[in-house]
Amino acid sequence: MAEKKAFVLRINADTLKELQRWADDEFRSVNGQIEYLLQQAIQEKRNSKNKTKKSGTKS
Repeated sequence: MAEKKAFVLRINADTLKELQRWADDEFRSVNGQIEYLLQQAIQEKRNSKNKTKKSGTKS
């Protein structure tokens, strides 16, 4: 497993409440939910870059 780094995140209280609800729905901690969402966003970005490279256009 990759080493994890701790850091402070300042977040709007309403956003945090919504993340907590979402995490609860998916049986994750808030930290786990944020990590999951970030990983999805990174993967989506990589996939869109790969599609752009294959099509020969720039984004």
